[in-house]
Amino acid sequence: MTEARAVPALLRALNERTVLDAVREAGPISRAEVARQTGISRPTVSLVLRSLVDDGLVRETEHDAEGPHYGAVYYEAHPEAAAVLAVDFGAGAVRTALCDLSGEVRAREEIRSRGSVDERIDALASTVRSLLRRGKLPADLLENAVVALPAVVSPSDGNVSSADLPGLGPGDLRERLEQALRVPVALENDVNLAAVAEQHHGVAAGVADFAFLLVGAGLGAAVVIDLKVHRGHHGAAGELDSVRNGRPDNVDPCAAAISQFAAEAAHGEKTILESPYEIRDVFAAARIGDEVAVAVVEETARRIALHALPLVATLDVPLIVLGGSVGANADLLEPVRLHLEGWLPTPTPRIEVSALGEAAVIEGALATGVDSALERVFERRVRA
Repeated sequence: MTEARAVPALLRALNERTVLDAVREAGPISRAEVARQTGISRPTVSLVLRSLVDDGLVRETEHDAEGPHYGAVYYEAHPEAAAVLAVDFGAGAVRTALCDLSGEVRAREEIRSRGSVDERIDALASTVRSLLRRGKLPADLLENAVVALPAVVSPSDGNVSSADLPGLGPGDLRERLEQALRVPVALENDVNLAAVAEQHHGVAAGVADFAFLLVGAGLGAAVVIDLKVHRGHHGAAGELDSVRNGRPDNVDPCAAAISQFAAEAAHGEKTILESPYEIRDVFAAARIGDEVAVAVVEETARRIALHALPLVATLDVPLIVLGGSVGANADLLEPVRLHLEGWLPTPTPRIEVSALGEAAVIEGALATGVDSALERVFERRVRA
């Protein structure tokens, strides 16, 4: 008897999830269109929608003004079924964003802090309360948080290592954050989340396999295979800093190394470049033909291509996305491509600049958090 009862319950849950996904992706949508898209009968769709509306996951809404509606009732996912917190826990600042279950950002805030990790966590907890007030969302709607870190995050237990963040030791950061925020917290490498954002909203949309190279104050990569981020056994996939180990030459493409190279190249030469040789000034000077700056940009492209090469040679990805304060300069696209073309026996991948800029990490955290929150809300509802 237990098995007989379980089968209808499972079918009901599957139907509810299928209908909910259709409404989330295509809303506002009518019952007839849901039935057409899902293959579920109209009477069943009507029952499922009524149940989802009663539980606050779906709500009735106005029809699409541009299309015919013939008096039909339209539905969309209820945005205030849950709230999600995204955090970019960087070395110089902590960026935060709060969104509802539709993914709409309700409030953002940036905390400029170089204090201890514990001080940053305390400041973050205070910021979350402010975000909820400004986003006009009750505190009990906050379902979960996704925290991006410049670190290796183990996919098995969430432990953090190799952190490019002063004061962040091997302690259980997730537990400390959960105690402060009072919601489940997922930790993720920041470059992995930037890749997720590009996959959802950027130049990698619809691309199954690609690599994201973030070149800025630091260097990292994320690899997406079959639409999923490949983290590696220890979570260290894409940690490109190791590529430089054992090499006698300097192939560091990060901002500080490029500024130092510019200073050395400018010594005794006629150039408009001057100390402190900021990256944006180097690229601006190259665009107006400054020969020293042009040489620095060319060297930057060579160094980036050297780091892209092992990814392309081993994974044969069709797309490389460049991001970060250095990598996101469009002037690098052609020289990086030409270097790879000269080194690779296979066709050169498409090279693109990130469409999301500095927002990529937060956007990836929001997308990941919304998916997780929806799973939690739906599972809790099914168990009730």
